[in-house]
Amino acid sequence: MEKSRFKRSKVIITLLPTFIIFILFIWFLITIFEGEKPRAQLKPLPDYVSKSIDFNVTVSDLKMGLRKVKVSVKQDGPAISILKKNFSYEGLFNKRGIHKFEDEFTLDPKKLNLVQGQVNLIIEIYDFSKRRGGDGNLTIIEHKMIVDTIPPSISAVSRSHNVNIGGSGLIIYRISTDTCESGVLVNDLLFPGIPVMNDSQGGICICYFAFPYDFKKDTILYLWAKDRADNETKKVFFYHIGQKRFRTDKIMISDRLLDNIISSFPPDIFELGNSKIEKYLAINRKLRKENYAVLKELCKSPTEEKLWDGPWLRMKNAATMAQFGDQRIYYYKGRLIDKAVHMGVDLASLARAPVQAANTGRVIFAQDLGIYGQAVVIEHGQGLYTMYGHLSSIDVTVGQSITKGDIIGATGKTGLATGDHLHFGFMVHGVAVNPIEWWDSHWIKDNIYRKLNLIDKIIEK
Repeated sequence: MEKSRFKRSKVIITLLPTFIIFILFIWFLITIFEGEKPRAQLKPLPDYVSKSIDFNVTVSDLKMGLRKVKVSVKQDGPAISILKKNFSYEGLFNKRGIHKFEDEFTLDPKKLNLVQGQVNLIIEIYDFSKRRGGDGNLTIIEHKMIVDTIPPSISAVSRSHNVNIGGSGLIIYRISTDTCESGVLVNDLLFPGIPVMNDSQGGICICYFAFPYDFKKDTILYLWAKDRADNETKKVFFYHIGQKRFRTDKIMISDRLLDNIISSFPPDIFELGNSKIEKYLAINRKLRKENYAVLKELCKSPTEEKLWDGPWLRMKNAATMAQFGDQRIYYYKGRLIDKAVHMGVDLASLARAPVQAANTGRVIFAQDLGIYGQAVVIEHGQGLYTMYGHLSSIDVTVGQSITKGDIIGATGKTGLATGDHLHFGFMVHGVAVNPIEWWDSHWIKDNIYRKLNLIDKIIEK
């Protein structure tokens, strides 16, 4: 029995080296013939190519390592090489070789003589595996894009565009079918155009725009369009900018007035230890700026439908207490402490006088708004908005449809107001303009309706 066990042990000992060699051989084959493909990541992944684009490619192979990376583009003809990199085999099983590689390359459609249409961006990555007859594992990434280097077209349909500094304008224009954004550029301000709703063929847009009170008269206005490939077109159109002078209003601040104003605002808007003047300046500067930002945000997504009809109503039996664009200079004890610009028209009648909606629209804001106190903002469609500030009460809610002449609240002295009155503001895509123009039936007829009537003639053709 013991003899038999001895013989079996002897056989196992004899075969053990062979078994180990066999296992090592299998491990060697599995290692050099590994089947894990290299990985790759490409950024960005644009759908369109209109100009030179910088790409970043990251490739990796954590096993046998990278052998070769090729980047090329292909249209109808042979592929055009953009990037090619070969890596050397270093160390046992390429342990000291390159296992991760990152690089940037540029694709310029003009330099590569690419034509309009689809182009394929191809990335090929090979590793040092002995598979595929020694060529290694292969990963191919293909990203399809559209080459589009032709900018969209845009042209004015309306001819005469007379705009005052601080005033409003309207232009009717035509765009090509590939346009995705368009409008009027005034310096760096874009006033977006809106497609005409009953234009079955498409391509006709309207754009209300403003010429801000603080822009110089020689500012150049452009029609602007962009397509899906980010090609842009800027074109000058015929316009005339009318000069407008604004009044200067000196305001004397007394201690009593400071106390009344400061007490009208919650104490948490002031920093601990602020003096009366510092608190007043926090209201007149910081809070004013914050309130402007809220109004701008409210006007970001206008309704494409025209909601208004005819001239805007002016508050009945009200005297004008302050005009749009008034340059206000504030003095305290003979010392200049601040400056501000009045961005509306102040109208005063009896205390708590009823306030009418100036035109038909939809309420988009009805609550406290800092320096404007209790306020209502009404959208009139296509980028036009009115704001009613310093109200003592609000009789409408957000989302409510309003007809011209409806009572929306009563005048008051909430916010930064020294007496009972209505602050009436008019905004074009969030930019404050002179409301007086929109009260004038002749101005609306000559500058708005005459252009809108062009649309029907164009569509009928």
